[in-house]
Amino acid sequence: MAAKKTTYNEAITEIEEILDKIENEELDVDELAGKVKRVSVLLKICKDKLHKTNEQVEQILNEMED
Repeated sequence: MAAKKTTYNEAITEIEEILDKIENEELDVDELAGKVKRVSVLLKICKDKLHKTNEQVEQILNEMED
């Protein structure tokens, strides 16, 4: 079974939830490293989606100019 792709909004929501737990000291030391790693994965997903969207918008704008 293929893994469900995380949407941009899902990634942002999860990042916010993790940051909220960190800020409120709701994570113990044993969980912290795993959550920080998860945030780094989510940030990469967001960055990739933003770059892809930017490329698509630029392509559309270039096509409109032709």
